[in-house]
Amino acid sequence: MTGQQFYDWQTAGGAGDVTLLVDTLAKLGVNWCMIGGLAVNHWAEEPMATADVDLVVALDAITETVAALEAVGFVAERFEWSVNLKGHSKVSVQISTKEFYREFPDRSTPADIHGIPMRVASLDDTMKGKVQAWRDPDRRRSKRQKDLTDILRLIEAHPELEAKLPADVQQKIGD
Repeated sequence: MTGQQFYDWQTAGGAGDVTLLVDTLAKLGVNWCMIGGLAVNHWAEEPMATADVDLVVALDAITETVAALEAVGFVAERFEWSVNLKGHSKVSVQISTKEFYREFPDRSTPADIHGIPMRVASLDDTMKGKVQAWRDPDRRRSKRQKDLTDILRLIEAHPELEAKLPADVQQKIGD
């Protein structure tokens, strides 16, 4: 079974939705990258299945991007800090509109995640995003725990990152 087939099985057809998402972004020519779990999967030793697809798009291209994704079948729901999209699978797509991520696409890199070519945030940006998510007091406890696990996965694959972590995160992972 290929990585893409496994991902498709785990997400009830998610590989098709993610491929359609990536292809639509490529056709638009907008600056974008994956953040969150898919970016961690690129940088960590071993990938973990996730039905969450988090990305950031150049802020001046969000309206155009959402319209293009709706035109190919995604259904969009707009929130204060994101646009959430649903396709035909269990995959939940979230385009972050937070200022924090604004420059991530400029430093992104090509990657192959679960057999799907895409762009992911740089290693440093992926770690910064995970620290930011872990610190968010409004996130569910289970999500914050996963963020901490992702931080540890990144450190296991790239030990040099631990010294760059803020003191509160270093203290938490030292427990």
